[in-house]
Amino acid sequence: MSEPDFSPLTGFRVAVTSARRADELATLLRRRGATVTSAAAIEMVPLPDDDELQQNTASLIDSPPDIVIATTGIGFRGWMSAADGWGVATALTDALSKARVVSRGPKATGALRAGGLPEEWSPDSESSREVLHYLLEGGIAGARIAVQLHGATDDWDPFPEFLDELRAAGAEVVPIRVYRWHPAPRNGDFDQLVAGIAEEKFDAVSFTSAPAVASVLMRAGEMGLGAEVLSALRGGVHAMCVGPVTARPLVRLGVPTSAPERMRLGALARHITDELPLLQSRTVRVAGHLLEIRGNCVLVDGAVRTMSPAAMATIRALALRPGTVVSRADLLRALPGSSTDTHAVETAVLRLRTALGDKKMVATVVKRGYRLPVDEAFAS
Repeated sequence: MSEPDFSPLTGFRVAVTSARRADELATLLRRRGATVTSAAAIEMVPLPDDDELQQNTASLIDSPPDIVIATTGIGFRGWMSAADGWGVATALTDALSKARVVSRGPKATGALRAGGLPEEWSPDSESSREVLHYLLEGGIAGARIAVQLHGATDDWDPFPEFLDELRAAGAEVVPIRVYRWHPAPRNGDFDQLVAGIAEEKFDAVSFTSAPAVASVLMRAGEMGLGAEVLSALRGGVHAMCVGPVTARPLVRLGVPTSAPERMRLGALARHITDELPLLQSRTVRVAGHLLEIRGNCVLVDGAVRTMSPAAMATIRALALRPGTVVSRADLLRALPGSSTDTHAVETAVLRLRTALGDKKMVATVVKRGYRLPVDEAFAS
């Protein structure tokens, strides 16, 4: 058998919102055939310029904590690097060494050990909830707890309930927000990406941090597209997240999400490769041909057929009810733009038949409309 002339993600459109390693993720997806649009949703506040981080670091040196919680490896290392730049790394390590040290996962554990701060305990699940239960079981009333956080914005905190529950149990919490973020500048590529989500120009959006999710939602609201973006993410634009913490802001809003088992960039790329064709393609057998409809192309018997936007809109509308007649009026409503002339439908059907390579794949039903003459239809 000959090899297919398409890759797993051929025809699918993926938006990448990452600030860090965006090029790496985009390259992995493009190698698998995806059309990728990348625009960072957030910008990092340089650590040496972060006054809040410096002030809280000085506070812990002056009044050492009873408990230290490290949530991420990169965040903890970044904190130590910033302290070194301020000339207080040794003093900070000395202050933290007097505390009980709890790690949220293996990467945080490795960073702690590298800094000379072996952990007292770490959950196997990398779950903040398990960390909380562990501390509450031992009692933390009156304890001063330093919590290293990663990925906060000026308007959004990734662990609000976690910190609130520590405080509710009687602890004094010192949040160490490492790598704080600002939303991306207005009127640039990011705004175009958000508008593209609202218009369902993508089949999936990848998120590698919860702040990026928050930034997309906030910017959509600022642009007057909040309802449209949520509708798209609840419908035909699939949210692909690197892990459950990243997905949490979307889950709270009733947006379906999916994530790989391992919270790694390569795992996310493989997850998108495996899941998107299952979620966002439709396969039917039409006039003796196997037809697979993807984001911006159609595969006919395994061969890629590039479509115009009007042709894609037409084939999608016909494939929603395979074998059933779709009226010209319904097809006209499905076409991009706001034309009221049914001649636009005839033109779109003509172009669709040409692109498919066999005019029998779209049948005309006189005075009624058009349909796909299905041999056997099945969802995929």
